[in-house]
Amino acid sequence: MTETATRPAPDTSVGEVDVVVVGAGFSGLYLLHRLRGLGFRVLVFEAGDGVGGTWYWNRYPGARVDVKSMDYSFSFDRELEQEWEWTEKYPPQEELLRYVNHVADRFDLRKDIRLETRVTEAVWDDEDARWMVRTDRGDQVSAQHVIMATGCLSTSKVPEVPGLETYTGRWYHTGHWPKEGVDFSGQRVGVVGTGSSGVQSIPLIAEQAAHLTVFQRTPNFVVPAHNHPIDPEHQRSVKAEYDEYRRANRESGFGIAVPPATKGALEASEEERQALWERAWYDRDNSLVTFLTGFTDMITDKAANDTAAQYVRDRIAEIVEDPEVARLLQPTDHPFGTKRPCLGTNYYETFNRPNVRLVDVRKDPIVEITAKGLRTGTEEFELDALVFATGFDAMTGALTAVDIHGRDGRSLRESWAAGPRTYLGVQMAGFPNLWTITGPGSPSVLSNMMVSIEQHVEWVTDAIVALRDEGLATMEPDEGAQDGWTRHVDEVGHMTLYPSANSWYMGDNVPGKPRVFMPYIGGVGPYRQKCDEVAANGYEGFVRRPQRVPAGMS
Repeated sequence: MTETATRPAPDTSVGEVDVVVVGAGFSGLYLLHRLRGLGFRVLVFEAGDGVGGTWYWNRYPGARVDVKSMDYSFSFDRELEQEWEWTEKYPPQEELLRYVNHVADRFDLRKDIRLETRVTEAVWDDEDARWMVRTDRGDQVSAQHVIMATGCLSTSKVPEVPGLETYTGRWYHTGHWPKEGVDFSGQRVGVVGTGSSGVQSIPLIAEQAAHLTVFQRTPNFVVPAHNHPIDPEHQRSVKAEYDEYRRANRESGFGIAVPPATKGALEASEEERQALWERAWYDRDNSLVTFLTGFTDMITDKAANDTAAQYVRDRIAEIVEDPEVARLLQPTDHPFGTKRPCLGTNYYETFNRPNVRLVDVRKDPIVEITAKGLRTGTEEFELDALVFATGFDAMTGALTAVDIHGRDGRSLRESWAAGPRTYLGVQMAGFPNLWTITGPGSPSVLSNMMVSIEQHVEWVTDAIVALRDEGLATMEPDEGAQDGWTRHVDEVGHMTLYPSANSWYMGDNVPGKPRVFMPYIGGVGPYRQKCDEVAANGYEGFVRRPQRVPAGMS
């Protein structure tokens, strides 16, 4: 297995390809494989020195996926899905990266990938109906299509507090962890943030560090992962019925097939509710969505949701020995699931360790990073190392990080100044032949990402093939269709409890970012059906045009 490739020399000439793909994670690799097989000339740019996307960058202690391995894998190739053997219920980052590299090698994808190359600019030329793509290494490439496979959680952010440049210790962000790892033995460590990466890394850092201080602004709901080695017989049985298994995932609400709920939480008896919550909390084969899918009204009715939220708060009170620490760890300001719930291993138990301290920075905010550590309003902490588990500029950050200008010089950043506007989460009006994989307005982060990635890659490539076969040059949404879809995404979102929470789903973690519910909560299955209907109706809602004929030519 080769994880990296030789960095190519800068190419300042203007090359031409059919498609430029930005990003070499799961979606970028599948795009390359599929488009190449359809006869297109494709070039992939990747900022890292290896493929893998999320699983290349997120190497922090305890990093693993929160979707079961048998669900979190490619389904497009029967031999691939049969030959790969998963080892754990929730594979760790190392195993996922091996899988990604196996895919890259198996399908000979590396030769069309430029590593250590970041796309900085994409400008549309309406006369030629092509994009000019530029990189930080001087590359200039002309392409008919640009596909942003940049991921929803890939633009890291650190807290908006001054002084980091003065800090004399070592600091890390969980989204860009050193390849060689970090040894915290004997150190005083501070972790800022208790989202998914904090929940996964805190127990392992606590085992190494002489002392760990956790700076928490918002407590999260953390459900036991019950991770364990996969029973070989279970893996064989799933593989034997993979077609049906995959179909059920594609038609489900979250991209993970579960038995359909038949009643609301408040329609059920106390005994029925308790039995479901017990199963969701203690069953070693549970999944992250068990709490959200067990009753019909968990994401729409606050009183129903409260029954699950209180169950989790009660478990926290049982596990954490110090009543005040337990109180601080109990979420009370948002319904269960409206901030991404986490799977954890010994997370709450870690706060019983004598070398771990929890600091409530909502009550006592972080004021500055100092030369020796970190200062809140009332106390200064001397720290040998700082870990920022502070998440990402989600869903839009990686897209607006590239200077994209569409028709008439329209800037994507300016177009999204009030929030992202897309049609189906795949395209934006005024940006012909610019495509987004799992973009805003699609299920994306509210789904099993592998299911959503495959659906988007296949739909987008089919649309590009249709343009070619029909002799057409460009495709973009009609403004009216885009406005209608954007309103629909917002209306469906506000039928749920999600907007009641301050979350990265809403852009709340980035100061100044418009407060908009960005993903589509209408369900993976219904969304797929809508996309298929649009395509079957001649790509209804999209404007498709032939090549422009220059003036003076017939």
